[in-house]
Amino acid sequence: MRIILWVVFAAAFLWAGYWFVGSRAMETGLVTWLEDRQEEGWLAEYTTLNTRGFPNRFDTVVTDLELADPRTGVAWSLPKLEILMLSYKPNHIIAVMPNTQTIASPNERITITNDDMRGSVVFQPDTSLSLLRSVFEIDNATFTSTKDWTATIKAGQFATKQTVARKNAHDVLFSATDVGPSKNLLARLDPAGVLPKIFETLRIETTLGFDAKWDRLAIERARPQVTDIDLKILQANWGPMDLYMAGELTVDAAGIPTGTITVRAQNWREMLSVAVAAGAVPQNISKTVESALNFLASMSGNPKTLDAPLTFQGGKISFGPIPLGPAPRIVIR
Repeated sequence: MRIILWVVFAAAFLWAGYWFVGSRAMETGLVTWLEDRQEEGWLAEYTTLNTRGFPNRFDTVVTDLELADPRTGVAWSLPKLEILMLSYKPNHIIAVMPNTQTIASPNERITITNDDMRGSVVFQPDTSLSLLRSVFEIDNATFTSTKDWTATIKAGQFATKQTVARKNAHDVLFSATDVGPSKNLLARLDPAGVLPKIFETLRIETTLGFDAKWDRLAIERARPQVTDIDLKILQANWGPMDLYMAGELTVDAAGIPTGTITVRAQNWREMLSVAVAAGAVPQNISKTVESALNFLASMSGNPKTLDAPLTFQGGKISFGPIPLGPAPRIVIR
């Protein structure tokens, strides 16, 4: 019995020592990282940073956190950030966001309010902290901009995982339900007010290739850039309009995509009206575009459904035989 008691006591003592050392290492590591950012010219400030959760957890709470990267002009401000992990599994963290936070860029400041927002992130257990997989969820979120617009999402999820048998590639999922665009955007897209005020669903499944790993250096030095896109499906439903897209693109060092995305649009005439109202299709050529799309739709056998390629080539983009103008550059700031 004495031997058993001594073994239990020793194990408890060792575990308490491990927790104490681990919690101090957690705090020291975060404080050092923030100080390193300050030396690089960042704004990296906080009021308190404490770790609790003995004996089985390292739960760190940072209050009044302010981060701003001067090179990109992106800033993040939140009253509290909780970083939670099991003490025996420190490469898997849960991040719990507050009900209000602010993200700013050189163009605008967006305040995000929500009922619940949290993420689960699993890293490679090494010093580089390479991202293995992640899941972020948000419920009943409202986005309010200083540019006088407000948008809402009832429920949203963003998830990633390293792609099997591919280097520096991640499978990415984004889904959202009941997406409410801003009133100004709705007024532009649907001036007659005949469409619903919310998008019922938006879902994107894709594999993204990058030119470097997503690890801690991606935040500290430079963001990896997209090299290729394998779009499994993009699905959007808004009232009578259903849009489906899939295809593959390569992206060069300047961010210019090349490839083809197949588009299937149900009730495409309503979509064209929205595109014209938004200015994506000039009013003076809308009738010509409609005639060309009507011809493409008639070839598919259903005049209400349009199947056509969205082609990216030479820095230009075209839909079927219709040129749309310069292709967007795909660059992560």
